[in-house]
Amino acid sequence: MKIHVATDHAGLDLKNKIKGYLINKDHDVIDHGAYEYDALDDYPDFILPCAEAVANDVNSRGIILGGSGQGEAMAANRIKGCRAAVFYNGPKDIIKLSREHNNANILSLGARFMSENEIYDIIELWLKESFAGGRHQRRIEKLDM
Repeated sequence: MKIHVATDHAGLDLKNKIKGYLINKDHDVIDHGAYEYDALDDYPDFILPCAEAVANDVNSRGIILGGSGQGEAMAANRIKGCRAAVFYNGPKDIIKLSREHNNANILSLGARFMSENEIYDIIELWLKESFAGGRHQRRIEKLDM
């Protein structure tokens, strides 16, 4: 699967680890930055190009990171065709439902709230879960009107 990744400084180290993890799982990973630590960088500079790439390729997905993942998801969700779900720990059903009911194509992770191993489990669950379609498809279509 083609997976776009992006972060600001807050998730840089974790993004690099996730990128390596995904490559080892034979995914095609496209890195939209950040590429080096800069405490003054701005997440939209990395998140928006990542979200646009996901929106332009319906067969791809995106994983974005930030301190909480909240601002990053807000930025991604401004792009027509993107459905970013935020996760920074909590019930795993949130991840399952983000795919099953909302067909989330971007996963926004809170790097300051999760361990590396927890994130891998969540990523695997998110990548494997399928979209239920049906009445949920109708709702998603209304998002991009």
